[in-house]
Amino acid sequence: MQDTSPPTDQMETDRIRISRDFERVRHFSEQLCEPLITEDYGLQTAPEASPPKWHLAHVTWFYETFLLRPFLPGYQVFHPRFEYLFNSYYEQTGTGFWPRPERGLLSRPSVAEVYDYRHHVDAAMERLIADGPESDWPRIWPRLRIGLNHEQQHQELLVTDIKHHLAHNPLRPAYRPDLPSAAIADPAPLGWTRFDAGLMELGAGPEGFAYDNERPRHRVFVEPFALADRLITNGEFLEFIADGGYRNPAFWLSDGWATVKREGWTHPLYWEGQGTPNPSDWQIMTLAGMRPLNPAEPVCHVSYYEADAFATWAGKRLPTEAEWERAAADRPIRGNFVDDAWLHPRPAENGEGLRQLFGDLWEWTGSAYLAYPGYRAPAGALGEYNGKFMCNQMVLRGGSCATSRNHVRLSYRNFFYPHERWQFKGFRLAESIQ
Repeated sequence: MQDTSPPTDQMETDRIRISRDFERVRHFSEQLCEPLITEDYGLQTAPEASPPKWHLAHVTWFYETFLLRPFLPGYQVFHPRFEYLFNSYYEQTGTGFWPRPERGLLSRPSVAEVYDYRHHVDAAMERLIADGPESDWPRIWPRLRIGLNHEQQHQELLVTDIKHHLAHNPLRPAYRPDLPSAAIADPAPLGWTRFDAGLMELGAGPEGFAYDNERPRHRVFVEPFALADRLITNGEFLEFIADGGYRNPAFWLSDGWATVKREGWTHPLYWEGQGTPNPSDWQIMTLAGMRPLNPAEPVCHVSYYEADAFATWAGKRLPTEAEWERAAADRPIRGNFVDDAWLHPRPAENGEGLRQLFGDLWEWTGSAYLAYPGYRAPAGALGEYNGKFMCNQMVLRGGSCATSRNHVRLSYRNFFYPHERWQFKGFRLAESIQ
């Protein structure tokens, strides 16, 4: 991470602000869990979806491992085996870690003990933030910013994993039945915005916080292209289904078609219905429980393979991440985020020009998740945060309805394997201009 400590003459003021930020982020994780009952905390319905209590403990382990143990003299760990149970994938810590697919097999520690662990670490972190020596602050501050952003990432995972766990239950229980919903409507016409060819700078600059995979900023030449002015909707995706989209291998990448056959996909995740082109014959599982499918809402919980197949069927393609960043560069970071408490994508607002670039859904791009030119992973265990995953994954941009608004920025690069669907992911189309 390229970041610096606050100037010494601002230290007291900055530490008060940082303490408040820390308290706010930590509180929001627990607020997200308030609708859960005790039995929900230990559920794991897929290897990629972790139990809520594991998320709560893992983000706490991060502060304990990378901040309290090295920088707070006399700190006493809460439990000597938690460093093994709640390490996610960091090999260089030397502690090993419990297998990811088996996190749901752990009935202990109890939910109450996990909350005790959080409060133990919170109290110690407040001491570190208030009293940590200024000589250590240039190392404390960058790690703390990573820790806060890391917890915000897991808050998003909490939301999406809880949805997966509850959808697995034939009772289809609601996480929050009080969540608002949009009026049923037909999709607005799809428009296009053209962009000229040109040289652009891609990635985060040297100032401010960004993850290492967003740097270094570098030049990229982009050919002329056009970008759809909104995300693809449920109604449009129904047309793809009705036209045999899941039955025709001509639309699919080879790995995608193999996945369709192996998994038996016939529609996006969380859809339930009769397989007809009539939207009223379908329902979808949401965090508010089962709801009628709204044709105007963006189609979500689709894999890269499904997004790419739709684009091929439509005679278009997915945008590259450079094209997406070029289009979003002069747009405000405004949209439907977790702060708005919809926890579901909303129909595009009426208007002209590009919409839904931020919030609603992470947008699949056609770009593989690779290092930018000149990238080097940071030394030590924190260097495992992003760099070692730069293989066999695709880049997504823009944030979702489960992302915190202040966690998103133009250069943010999310990444997932092309078959994964449980996150809030959708797509918009692009086309090349000759």
